[in-house]
Amino acid sequence: MAPRITIIGGGSYQWVPKLLVDIANTPLLHGAEIVIEDIDPAPVPRMVELVKHVAEVRGIGLTATGTTNQREALEGADYVVVSISTGGFEAMRHDIEIPERYDIRQSVGDSVGPGGIVRALRNIPVFLDIARDMEELCPDAWLLNLTNPMTSICRAVTRESSITTIGLCHEVTIAQFTLSLLLDASFMDITPTVAGVNHLPFISTLDVAGEDGLEKLRDLVAHADERGSEPLAMAFPEGLGHEKVSEGGEWTKGDLLHQNQVKLELFRRFGVLPAAGDRHLVEFFPNFLTEAAQWGERWGVSLTSIADREWWQGRHIADFEEMLTSSEVSNMPSGEMVAAIIQCHMLGMPGWFPLNIPNQGQVADLPPDVVVESMGVVDADGPRGRDEVALPPAMAAELRQVSAAQELTVEAAISGRRDAVFEAMMTDPLASRIDYDALGRMTDEMLTATKPWLPQFA
Repeated sequence: MAPRITIIGGGSYQWVPKLLVDIANTPLLHGAEIVIEDIDPAPVPRMVELVKHVAEVRGIGLTATGTTNQREALEGADYVVVSISTGGFEAMRHDIEIPERYDIRQSVGDSVGPGGIVRALRNIPVFLDIARDMEELCPDAWLLNLTNPMTSICRAVTRESSITTIGLCHEVTIAQFTLSLLLDASFMDITPTVAGVNHLPFISTLDVAGEDGLEKLRDLVAHADERGSEPLAMAFPEGLGHEKVSEGGEWTKGDLLHQNQVKLELFRRFGVLPAAGDRHLVEFFPNFLTEAAQWGERWGVSLTSIADREWWQGRHIADFEEMLTSSEVSNMPSGEMVAAIIQCHMLGMPGWFPLNIPNQGQVADLPPDVVVESMGVVDADGPRGRDEVALPPAMAAELRQVSAAQELTVEAAISGRRDAVFEAMMTDPLASRIDYDALGRMTDEMLTATKPWLPQFA
C-alpha cells in the first residue's frame, strides 16, 4: 500500500523539489499521497502543483493535498518529513549579527555557537508540538528531520516523546562522494566507519574496495604537490558550493584538497577524518575562526551572510519554476536519504545510512541516549546503529564538550530558563571564547531580539 507522506514546512523551495525527484525515482513510492503543510499559505498550492506536475510527467500516480493545518496534515501519516526555520531569515539575522558585535564570527550559525543555540530554542518547541500531535494522530509514523540544529532537535524529540525520530544530513554522503573522486574509486566502494554528532562526525576507518582508504588519503595529501593536478573523474557539482581554483577546464584533485583544508589538517594531526564541510567544522574549532586566520579565509572558509542565504533562496525559487515547466524529471539522485529510508523500512530490506539517532553504544565516548551521528541500518525493525567506535582522546574530549552544550541547550529550550541558555553558551566552544560579562550581555541581547519566537521565555 502506498504511504501517506506529510511534509511539514512543505513550502520549502529548497527541500520539496529534491524530495519529489527522489520519490519519482523510487518505484515503491509511486502512488504515494503527498501532504504539503506550511504555516505560510502562499507556497502551499504551488508545491501541490509541483507534485501533480511530477506525477503527470512521470505517470507515477502521486496524489497531493495542501493545508496550513498541522493536525489535518498529520492525521494518518506514515512518514513525517520536517524542514522548518522558525522565524526565517528575520530571526536568523539576529543569530549572526549580534554575535558579530561581540567579535564572534559564524560561518553558518545554524548548528552550534550562539546562533545554533538560539536557533534550537526557536525550533525545539515547534518540534515538540509536532511530536505531541503525532503521538495522538499517527503514533506509528516516523519523523524524518532535515532541520538544524539537528542534534539538539532530535534529542529533544526522542527525550520527550515516543516517536521514532531520525535526523538526516547529507554531509557524510558528500564526504563519501569527495573521497571517491580523490581516491579514484566508485562511490559504492567507499565504506566508512563514522562516529560523532551532526556536523562533527569523524571517519575512524575507511574501506575502499578492501583497501585502507585513510592510508590512501594520507599518501595523496603527502604528495599533493605532484598529484594535485590529477583530473577528477567528473566535475564537482556546482550546487555543493566548491570553488575551482586550478587553471584549465578540468576539475582537479587539488581543487578538492583546497576546499577541505580544515578537515585534512585535523586528519593529519589526529588521525581521524572529519566528515562534514569545513564551513561547519570551524564552528566546533574556533581556532580557525579568528582574526589572525582572517575569520576562516586562510583555511578556505567563507562566512555565510543573510544576503548569501537570500541569494540562494532566489536560486531555489528559480530552479523550482524551471522544474514546474519542464517536460522531464531528473533521474539523478538528490543526495538526500528520505525516499531510500522509507523504501528500506517498507520493504524490510536493510540499507546503510548516516543516521542521527540516540546513542546505544555507537559512540563510546558519549553517554547513552544523547543523539549521535554514525552509520546505521534501517529495515522493518527500525533504525539502529551499526558500529561501536572510540575516538582519539582529543576528539573524544571535543565531542563531550559539544554534547554537553547540546544537552544544556535542549534543557533550556524545554524549561524556558534563561540561566540554562547562559550555561549552554558557557559550554559551547565558539560562544564561550569571549569575556564572561560580554557573554552574558550577548545572551540577553539575543534572547531579547528573538523574543517573538521564544514563547517559553515569556
